[in-house]
Amino acid sequence: MQLSPPRQALIRICQETNFGCIKDLMVESGEPVLTTSETVVLIDQKLDMAEHRSEAALKDFELSGEVVRLMSLFDSITDGKIAKIEIRAGIPRRIIIERSVSRFRPLA
Repeated sequence: MQLSPPRQALIRICQETNFGCIKDLMVESGEPVLTTSETVVLIDQKLDMAEHRSEAALKDFELSGEVVRLMSLFDSITDGKIAKIEIRAGIPRRIIIERSVSRFRPLA
């Protein structure tokens, strides 16, 4: 799967973070927007061990199933906001999507 530069940059941020989360990530036209000051990365640094992702040094590598599903979610979100992406072992494991209440159907 060939990824756009913004998607590649997001995956590299996940690898470099290793454990932590990305908060308040905007998505425009299905692409993560990494140039806004709203988006922050929180790093969960373990003090009892050195952390290094071996694939972080590779130019090309196979994407995990979680990354493939995240890319599909970007396509379906199109424009919106991801409130939080949880990262474990350099892989995005869970996301929380922010949606306006107005996007849901009213109760009958």
